[in-house]
Amino acid sequence: MTNNTPARYRHYKGGIYELVCEATREADLVPVIVYRAHNGTVWVRDKAVFFETIDVDGKPVQRFAPIAE
Repeated sequence: MTNNTPARYRHYKGGIYELVCEATREADLVPVIVYRAHNGTVWVRDKAVFFETIDVDGKPVQRFAPIAE
């Protein structure tokens, strides 16, 4: 991650999440993103999935869109 990487992201369903760090899953060495929900719950998602573009109602959207600080 770089200092230019936004710390907060909006999930396409509306939730706001703070990116905590990038890590590597030990079992298969896949890069993952560790992120925290507003309520404090910590989640881990494959980096490729976190930053992917998905189809919502026929339109491409980012799964997690950066929020300008």
